[in-house]
Amino acid sequence: MKPSIPKGTRDFTPSEVYLRDFVKEKIKSNFELFGFEPIETPSFEKLEVIAGKYGDDGDQLIFKILSNGEKLSKADLDSFNDQNYSKFANSISEKALRYDLTVPFSRYVVQHQNELTFPFKRYQVQTVWRADRPQYGRFQEFLQCDADIIGSNSIWQEIELCLLYDKIIKDLGLKGVTLRINNRKILYGFTKLLGFENRFNDFTIILDKLDKIKIEGVTKELIKQNFSKDKIEIIKEFMLMKGTNKFKLKKIRKIFNDYKISLEGLNEQDFIIDNIDNSGGLESVDLKFDLSLARGLSYYTGTIFELTLPRIPDLGSIGGGGRYDNLTANFGKKSLSGVGISFGFERILMVLQKFKLFPKDINNHVHVLIANFGSNTTLICNSILKKLRDKGVKSEFYPDDSKLRKQLSYANSKKIEYVVLLGEEEFENGEFVLKDMSKGTQDNYKISELESVILSKFKKIN
Repeated sequence: MKPSIPKGTRDFTPSEVYLRDFVKEKIKSNFELFGFEPIETPSFEKLEVIAGKYGDDGDQLIFKILSNGEKLSKADLDSFNDQNYSKFANSISEKALRYDLTVPFSRYVVQHQNELTFPFKRYQVQTVWRADRPQYGRFQEFLQCDADIIGSNSIWQEIELCLLYDKIIKDLGLKGVTLRINNRKILYGFTKLLGFENRFNDFTIILDKLDKIKIEGVTKELIKQNFSKDKIEIIKEFMLMKGTNKFKLKKIRKIFNDYKISLEGLNEQDFIIDNIDNSGGLESVDLKFDLSLARGLSYYTGTIFELTLPRIPDLGSIGGGGRYDNLTANFGKKSLSGVGISFGFERILMVLQKFKLFPKDINNHVHVLIANFGSNTTLICNSILKKLRDKGVKSEFYPDDSKLRKQLSYANSKKIEYVVLLGEEEFENGEFVLKDMSKGTQDNYKISELESVILSKFKKIN
C-alpha cells in the first residue's frame, strides 16, 4: 500500500510543530492574561448535541461516525430508497466529530453549571473537523483557539474581546489586520424594513458568502431565492456604503428612525466603538463597522466579529465570533447569554510563514551531542549526560558506535551546537574534546571541567 493521508489533513514535521507551538503559546498566554481558564471537551459528541446548530449548510459539513454492531439494524432503509440520504445517515450515526468548540462548550456549561462561577471565562485550543472541500487555507481537520464569556449580557465583554484580538495580533507581529464588526440585530432590522424578516436565516447565509462570491454572486443567489430585485438594490446600497464607522452608523440610524425599526443593535455598536475610541483605540487592528458582515452560523444573535487581512483577499478570515443568547437553551438552560471569539490558527500560521514573522531560531535544538566511542567510555558518557540534563542542557548520546564522520553529520543535520568527544585516549589523559559545530573548531579540556565548560557555553546559547 502506498502511504498517504486523507485530503484535508496534514502531517507536521518537528520544525513545523515548533512553529505551531510558538503560536499556540502566544495565544494561550494572552487568553490567561485576560482571565480566561482552559477546558477540554471530547473530540466527538452525541449527534443530537451538534446537529441543527449550524444551519443547513453547516449541518452538511458534520463528520458523522458510523454506528457499529447491532445499532446498524436501526438503519432507515426506506429513507435510503427514497434518496433522503441525510435522514438515512442520521439513522446509522449516533455520534459526530465536533464541528466547532462553541456548541460543545454550551453543552459543557449546562452539564457542569453547578461547578462553575459565572460569568465563566473559558478558553479552548483543540482540533475540529468539517467535511469541507479542501483548498488554500481550508482543511477538513484543523485547530481552533476559542475564548468565550458566558453568563453576562454586558456589552463591555465585546469590548474586552476586541482588546484581546488586538493584543494577540500585536504579539504575533501581524500588520494590516482589520477587525470587522456588525450586529445581527441591525441585519434583522434591515430584513424587517424590507419585509422578509421571516427569511432572516436564508438572507444571512447568502450574505455570509460575500467574500467568496462577491456582491454579484450574492445578488444572483438572492434573486434565485426569490428575493425582490428592488429590495436587493437597497441592500446593496447599504452593504457597499463607504465612510467612517460613525458616518455609516448615523446613516443607518436615520433610516431606522424613519421606519420605527428597533435601534438596539445600533446602540450596542455605538457603545462598543465609542468606548474603544475614547480609551485610545486599538493598536494593531483597524476596527471597521461593516454592514455586509453576517456570520452565517444561525446561533449568533448580537454583535459579530471577523478578523481579516485585506492584502490577502483569497485567504478568508483569520478569526471570528459573536454574541449568542440562546445556545444553552438547547440543553435546558435559558437566559444564559454568551459571547466569544475564535482564531483561525492554521491561516494565521500560513501568514506568519509567508511574511517570515517567526523568530529566526525558534526550533528547540539539542545543544550537546556526546559521541559514542564504544563500551569502554559509555558509562562515563551517560553519567555526564545525566548531569547536563539535570542542569537543563538539552543533550543526547549517539546510540551506535559508528564512525565519527557519521555522528558529526547527524549533529549537523539536527543543528546541534556542540559535540563532546570522549574516546579511550581522551579518557586515559583525563581530557575531553569539545567541538563547536558552527565554527568548526575544537578545544581540549579536563574531564573534571566538563560540566562547568558546557554550562558556560549553554549560557551563551540562551
